[in-house]
Amino acid sequence: MIKRRSVIQMAAALGAPALSWAQDKYPSKPITWVCPYAAGGNADSRSRQVAKVMGTLLGQPIIIDNKAGAGGNIGTEAIARAKPDGYTIGMGNFAPLAVNHALFKKLNFNPFTDLVPIFLIEKGPLILMVRSDSPYKSVKDLVAAAKAAPGKLSYASGGIGGTHHLSGALFEHAAGIDMIHAPYKSGSAGATDLMGGQVHMMFEQMYAAMPSIKGGKLRALAITSKTRSPLAPDIPTMAEQGYPEVEVLNWQGLIGPKGMPADLIKQLNAIGNKALQDQDLKEKILSQGNEVGGGTPEQFAALIKAEAPRWAKVVRDAKIEPE
Repeated sequence: MIKRRSVIQMAAALGAPALSWAQDKYPSKPITWVCPYAAGGNADSRSRQVAKVMGTLLGQPIIIDNKAGAGGNIGTEAIARAKPDGYTIGMGNFAPLAVNHALFKKLNFNPFTDLVPIFLIEKGPLILMVRSDSPYKSVKDLVAAAKAAPGKLSYASGGIGGTHHLSGALFEHAAGIDMIHAPYKSGSAGATDLMGGQVHMMFEQMYAAMPSIKGGKLRALAITSKTRSPLAPDIPTMAEQGYPEVEVLNWQGLIGPKGMPADLIKQLNAIGNKALQDQDLKEKILSQGNEVGGGTPEQFAALIKAEAPRWAKVVRDAKIEPE
């Protein structure tokens, strides 16, 4: 009896770690995905689309938590301050990761040391557009008009420091022109006023620009990608029109707080890359003119590292300050 009891106790003891590991295997509960922008926008919709596929692959729901405000800083700070156990992750965007460190005098997080890149989700170009009845039929026309009347032409944006604004500022610098920046509360509000004739031009995200361009309300003059888009092969690049410096891609990807274990980052990266191969999700990204991301955490980190100083220079040169 003693020997039998000892064997049972030993087996139970040996089995305990395995049982504990099984219970603690990630993920064992729902995951929170922080989106640093409001519900209804592109960052929100893409967060929901990617989270849905990843949640299915992981076997646990991923719940979207919108924490909008301060150009994406509030939500990004929430990710940075989270416990690094993989149960709070979120969308890392162009502005809070590569621009806001130069734009805001003080950030409550360091985008380079308080966050870890997990994988890139997508990159997408912008389109320089004018009203369909505008006298400007090329970038050359715009530049000539701006040089003839400095400080008269205006361009809309969805707010200070976003890709709409920075694309315009970069264009001004590259072309040696002076224009008026007209910031709106959203890109759609800026595009509405462009159609109404209140502003002269706008760099808009391709996915948002194409319906109005196809509908004949706006005219596309150029795209900010290195090559023409297969969805709009008739739109020339900024480089083709003499401004190769004006290459702008809005990007976003999954990030987490510093201190996340390497194996956890590796697991989420693998799941994320697999999710991006989901045909429906892939089609949603490609149909908007965006490039499907993927790759390693190191590759996403390298993108952020390359983009940050470039846009810091644009912010300094244009003397951009937050609202």
